[in-house]
Amino acid sequence: MAGGGRAVSYTALSVIAVAATLAVDLAVLRTRLLLRRIYWVAYAIVLVCQLLVNGVLTGRRVVRYDPRTIIGARIAYAPVEDLFFGFALVTLTLSMWVWLGRRSVASRYRS
Repeated sequence: MAGGGRAVSYTALSVIAVAATLAVDLAVLRTRLLLRRIYWVAYAIVLVCQLLVNGVLTGRRVVRYDPRTIIGARIAYAPVEDLFFGFALVTLTLSMWVWLGRRSVASRYRS
């Protein structure tokens, strides 16, 4: 809870997730996926799939959002915040994958 007992908005949480993901990719793990063209090509594919699924789920009202917790802009029926969370989820997962892969390869050479 934040600010006098009010829940943190979906918008605020999604922005925090993106900021944290950027920091992890660029500064903590230093995988720097965001600087690679291949990442953006792969992300574009994921984004198309995300928009299709979000469009179905929110368009058919399987998933609903409290209008007080989102900014209101929508793409394929879903709030733009879903794109922020999707970006954070995909990027953080891929960054961890690359980082763990590098550690694994490096440990083989040390042994």
